[in-house]
Amino acid sequence: MIEIRNLTKSFGALEVLKGIDLTVEQGEVISIIGASGSGKSTLLYCINGLEPIQGGEIFVDGISVHAKDTDIDRLRQGVGMVFQQWNAFSHLTALDNVALALRVVKKLPRAEAEAMAARQLEHVGLADKMSEYPSRLSGGQQQRLGIARALAMEPKYILLDEVTSALDPELVGEVLDTLRMLRDEGMTMVCVTHEIRFARDVSNRIAFFSQGRIEEIGPPESVILDPRSEKTRQFLRNVHLS
Repeated sequence: MIEIRNLTKSFGALEVLKGIDLTVEQGEVISIIGASGSGKSTLLYCINGLEPIQGGEIFVDGISVHAKDTDIDRLRQGVGMVFQQWNAFSHLTALDNVALALRVVKKLPRAEAEAMAARQLEHVGLADKMSEYPSRLSGGQQQRLGIARALAMEPKYILLDEVTSALDPELVGEVLDTLRMLRDEGMTMVCVTHEIRFARDVSNRIAFFSQGRIEEIGPPESVILDPRSEKTRQFLRNVHLS
């Protein structure tokens, strides 16, 4: 599991995370919602060791992410991350983009890396796009390429940071369908999202962030349909749930 204890994170004098406690069980999908600037994405970066922390602890399968003796590169192999911007290498085909980390990080032979990459591209519905360059892919296809790249490392957990925010509305559905498929396959996911309907339909639990704190957390039917916090109710009044 992922376990977060009293996590604090600051950028200079600005405290972004103010004592976060959260546990993510194996096979669970947790969606994190809230206004921009509430600390949602920063939490994911801290879980993956991309940002240092000022206080508290984060454990992944019992290993302290920010301990000085932790092999962070090895730990990250088990914690995939998909960003808002897919950041594919423009000079590499879709197949080569997915195979690259397998060759560089896992030191797999080219043929084995390409075979694994092909399986993951097929997995996310891009079997017919393996030889295409990113510029020839739609935004939704590029984001699914990013998901395939994360899956290729065979992680136990995937962190997803607003993966539909840069997409045109008509492309959002294909990415969300891919995430639903991963949920059905038992992948553990922590999703920062503004897609409230997706969070409601897919998550085991939803955490509402407000000003660096978890204001409310619980099953979707509680947080979305019957929130106990006035801050949660106010936030949800301003978003589209249908």
